[in-house]
Amino acid sequence: MSNPGTPTLDQLRIFLAIVDTGSFAAAGRKLNRAVSVISYGIANLEAQLGVTLFEREGTRKPVLTTAGRAVLSEARGVAEGIDGLRAKVKGLLDGLEAEVDLAVDVMFPAERLGVILRAFAAEFPTVQLRLHVEALGAITAMVLDGTAVIGLSGPLFAGVEGLESVSLGSVAMVPVAAPDHPLGRMDPIPPGAGREYTQLVLSDRSRFTEGKDFSVMSPKTWRLADLGAKHALLRQGIGWGNMPLPMIEADLVSGTLIRLSMPDHPGGIYRFGGIWRRDTPPGPAAAWLLDRFAAQCELDTNLNSLPDI
Repeated sequence: MSNPGTPTLDQLRIFLAIVDTGSFAAAGRKLNRAVSVISYGIANLEAQLGVTLFEREGTRKPVLTTAGRAVLSEARGVAEGIDGLRAKVKGLLDGLEAEVDLAVDVMFPAERLGVILRAFAAEFPTVQLRLHVEALGAITAMVLDGTAVIGLSGPLFAGVEGLESVSLGSVAMVPVAAPDHPLGRMDPIPPGAGREYTQLVLSDRSRFTEGKDFSVMSPKTWRLADLGAKHALLRQGIGWGNMPLPMIEADLVSGTLIRLSMPDHPGGIYRFGGIWRRDTPPGPAAAWLLDRFAAQCELDTNLNSLPDI
């Protein structure tokens, strides 16, 4: 029984390009190769491995064989491993970054952010920082398209292909309203009462979460792309909505906002992750930022009883 040969990285990239684009011609365009070169590369790969990777009969588009499907996951692992190796070596060769683009979820507590960035300025005086503050899926979108090298994202990055992440703690999200809002005057608040009043909802500037809603209870909504504006409108009694607890703690103390005890909408935990593209790992300064945030933002064990949102 003969052993399979050793395929080249180029052959594996051709194979993956065909799978990802859906045709030999599209793979050629993606790799800037002639279709004949793509076909020759796959033929050589099949000869090296001793298996047929694509069905050749009865189909206009390349369809993976059983062997092809088995090889696919391994081929992706090899390609991603090589990409990661090259990216890390590039970082070593390039040394310290000249600038770092950081995208931060608007829910992330400003005090935590300020403490770390002040330390960053002292540690890396030659590195310029570009700070982008966005909501929901916009953080993931910015990291994926390369606008930001690292992101402090809410939970929407989970399961996104091509990203690596590290846990960065969480904040409690609580439903609040002004004291003169009808919900603020109810004690107790009956189940379903929130549906009768306008809910202020933070919207996503990106298209990453288009058509999706999170923790929306009322059919009557005002959509805002700015958390500060939502905070101001809540204080004016225009509606009710969820807010990160650190941002409205002073309001709860002064009485300008009231925490709503809603039996069917108690709030929950908004979890953060530090994210970066697998093929573009953070350099020394960006990695320092992630390490500091990870050390600082441990999960508050007192919040574990609340459900995730």
